[in-house]
Amino acid sequence: MHFEKGKVYEELEIGETASFSKTITETDIYLFAGISGDFNPMHVNEVYAQQTPFKARIAHGPLSQSLIAPVLGTKLPGLGTVALELFTRFRAPVYAGDTVTAMAEITEKLENKKWVRLKLTWINQNQKLVAEGEALVMPPR
Repeated sequence: MHFEKGKVYEELEIGETASFSKTITETDIYLFAGISGDFNPMHVNEVYAQQTPFKARIAHGPLSQSLIAPVLGTKLPGLGTVALELFTRFRAPVYAGDTVTAMAEITEKLENKKWVRLKLTWINQNQKLVAEGEALVMPPR
């Protein structure tokens, strides 16, 4: 099997972007609850969730956050990238049926270690910001 290595440090440019979109399903939410062990009724119990400020079940924050993985790991920088830090601030709820687009933009190149910092944003199908943050990654060598 042959895998195409991602971009090395020298090939990356400030301002370069990549994204990944996925519609979050009820199945995704239940599977994430099982994987993470987070069975908070806000995510898995509709009757409970209707009593919250969100008025319905919401997806786990880290479920949306995880959509940045295919961006960093397969697109920018790509295969061979190692995530070193990931910071996320959640801004709005994500519901089953929402389509979330995770985007990364290179904002800084750290010459001394050959690392790259990226601005991260997650938006829904209505262009509403659902999360934002940044990542520090080591591109493939």
